[in-house]
Amino acid sequence: MSVQLCVDLSDRGYPVHIGQGLLGQLPDLLKEAGFLGRLMIVTNPDIAGLHGNRLLGTLRSAGFSPELVLVPGGEAYKSLVTAGHLYEDLSKKQAERGTPIIALGGGVIGDLSGFVAATYQRGVPFIQLPTTLLAQVDSSIGGKVAVNVGSLKNMAGVFYQPRMVVADISTLSTLPIDELRNGMAEVIKSAIIGDAELFAFLESDMPRILNREPEALSFIVERSAVVKARIVEQDERDSGIRNYLNLGHTFGHALETITRFEMKHGAAVAAGMAAAARLSRLLNLLSGADNDRIINVIAAAGLPGAFDAGARSGAFIEAISHDKKKTAGKLKFVLPAGIGNVIIKDGIEPNEAIEALRG
Repeated sequence: MSVQLCVDLSDRGYPVHIGQGLLGQLPDLLKEAGFLGRLMIVTNPDIAGLHGNRLLGTLRSAGFSPELVLVPGGEAYKSLVTAGHLYEDLSKKQAERGTPIIALGGGVIGDLSGFVAATYQRGVPFIQLPTTLLAQVDSSIGGKVAVNVGSLKNMAGVFYQPRMVVADISTLSTLPIDELRNGMAEVIKSAIIGDAELFAFLESDMPRILNREPEALSFIVERSAVVKARIVEQDERDSGIRNYLNLGHTFGHALETITRFEMKHGAAVAAGMAAAARLSRLLNLLSGADNDRIINVIAAAGLPGAFDAGARSGAFIEAISHDKKKTAGKLKFVLPAGIGNVIIKDGIEPNEAIEALRG
């Protein structure tokens, strides 16, 4: 069973397919979208071994001419340097302006591939095949694609919507448990932002999710994708409510920076959401009960609820000062005001942020 959502952006809208075994149905989905012939599938060696080679066979048997384009795995390779190598590889393979670039992998592959698709020959069709929970519920939807520049997270990027997203829940069966937990941070974020029913499901059914029961996974991916899609439809370019999606990320990106990306994105965002909840509680914007619910569901997912910057406090303040989400030099934080409700608050002092992060 599968579901299809639509991200309604007028003539740039696109479908999001969610279900079991969808990689096997990819030829039909591509043909329905008007794609035939050559395809460039960008992935890393690990994902190629798990899914890429089988996908090549499926596509070739349906008359497509796919090629794998391999890039190294890991956040450290989501860079302008790797993008440059990818441009060269695509050119050597004679990829043209009508040749789709397909991202097969998690958020790093999606970001890197999307950035290259947006800029290679001034833009080629882009398709997302997310294979991680984090990518399926968040990064594959919405058209934000970027690469890191040195230690600056997502500093070079564009808005470039995919032609379609195909989220095959079956790929989550091969995901390491730490990566599954990593993605749960974005599911929790979606629930806090705009789906109290999803949050209640996370409270009651976390063991089913972590045991990868297909029905539970399908439910959380679909509900999270709906939250993301509805926000993107109202604010594609980050000028208003799309900032809500940054819940936990102002803290999180700074944590990734000071740990040199040794801290996983989901873990950093989880600690950031817990800090945002405590900060909101201190400002009397969040009830004690809802603060506890947020902290508890983060713990139930096996994610960190605090981080003591200690000797790295200065580095944390420096990193957070570079955050793109500030206005007139003042930091903006997305803070929970309840389950399913967030607000944007600015003027927070760095020391307040560090104290909230410490727990």
